[in-house]
Order: sequence, then structure tokens, then C-alpha cells
Amino acid sequence: MRYFIHLAYNGTNYCGWQTQPDLPTVQQTLEQALSTLLRQPIAVVGCGRTDTGVHASDFYAHFDALSPISPLSTLIFKLNSFLPDDIAIFNIFPVADNAHARFDATARTYQYHASNRRLPFRQGLYSRIYFEPDMDLMNRGAEILMEYDDFTSFAKLHTQVKTNICHLSHARWEWLNDEWVFTIRSNRFLRNMVRSVTGTLLDVGRGKLTLDGLREIIERKDRCAAGVSMPPQGLFLTKVEYPNELINES
Repeated sequence: MRYFIHLAYNGTNYCGWQTQPDLPTVQQTLEQALSTLLRQPIAVVGCGRTDTGVHASDFYAHFDALSPISPLSTLIFKLNSFLPDDIAIFNIFPVADNAHARFDATARTYQYHASNRRLPFRQGLYSRIYFEPDMDLMNRGAEILMEYDDFTSFAKLHTQVKTNICHLSHARWEWLNDEWVFTIRSNRFLRNMVRSVTGTLLDVGRGKLTLDGLREIIERKDRCAAGVSMPPQGLFLTKVEYPNELINES
């Protein structure tokens, strides 16, 4: 039987989601916990692959069990007791045998948090910058992004993706609680894309890059042309969307 897990995690202590040899990852930690509690080998497939230090306040994964699990509320309780405090399980629910946490997702939303202020209670959850960007300019830059669908200039080099086409449906900066927060939604994202886009828009906001220069970077389809990637600790995966008929968490 196939089950979806709805969870969240603080990525500070992990080398990303995906299992890596001899390195702590969220996937490995979750698989070990499930395998121990269910007394069977469990492989978990995530909705995405967050990088080292990146957080997720909304994340889904799926796994297969040899037999039905009942009651699921007991497994959720045991998992939350067994797992480290930086991983939280919200829900576990049955899905169709062919449901897929990654391939069935229709949209994902990320947020990047940056501030030029010292925020002691937000350490590890935002990126410190040392200038005051022009948010209006950055939002004009975000509007330019929405005109395009080829984001090769913001993709990590030498990956095995078949296409760099992404369909953005939202890109906007806001000032919230002493932080500049960039929210971006798309049907899919390329590796390192959000951090690269964020760094480039901050270059626009500090006057280092013009809006025409931003447009030129996008159209060149050359990763070397874009701005630097922002540090991982400011990035959150905040929403993963699925067809209504797939997700039924009641």
C-alpha cells in the first residue's frame, strides 16, 4: 500500500533532502525512522530535492508498506517521538498505488528571506545582506521574469534535466517583519534556480544591475551571466500543490 507523508523540516543540520553516502539528510533520517518503527525496509520518495541548509515548511513524500498501517495516528505519534526535533510529521494518509509525490505535484512555492538587520531569533532562517535594496525595482524585475519560461541562465550547470522551461505564476517581493521576502511559484524549478534568481534581483535592487540588464541575462541563457546564488539558509519550500482528487488528508 502507498502512503503520503506531509511533513516539515529545518534544513540547518542536513545536507539536503536526498540521501548521500556518510552525510546526514532528511530522506535518510526519515527512512531509518520508518524502517525501525514498521520493522521493514522503507524507501521514501520526496516531492523535491532541497539543497544543503534549505528548509521546508510544506513537504510531501510517499512510501510503500507491505500491509495496511492502522491506526495511522499511532504511527504519526511514534514518528514525531522518534525523529529529531527539526523534522515534524503533520499527517500520513493512503493514496492510490500509482500516486507519486514528485511527478504528481502541479505547483511549488518557495520563499526567500533576507534582511540587513541583526535578527537574533531568526538565526539560520534568513540571509543577512548589508545594503537596503529598492523593493519597487526588484518587483519590476520580478514582473520581467514572469514574461519568460526559459530559465537556463539561473540553472545549475551540468545537471541531467531534459528542459529548462518553467512556467512561473507568481513572483513578488514584500517587506514582512524586518525581512525582505521573495515569493515565487511555478509548475517546476531548476536546481539552484530560486537562489540564483533572488541574488540577481537583489543586484537590481542595489543598483548593480539594470532592468534591461536583467532582461539581457535571461535572454542570453547563460548561467555565467546571472548574479551569485544567495546562501541556502534563507530559502524555504512553503507550498506543494497536487490535484484535489489525489490529496485527501481527512
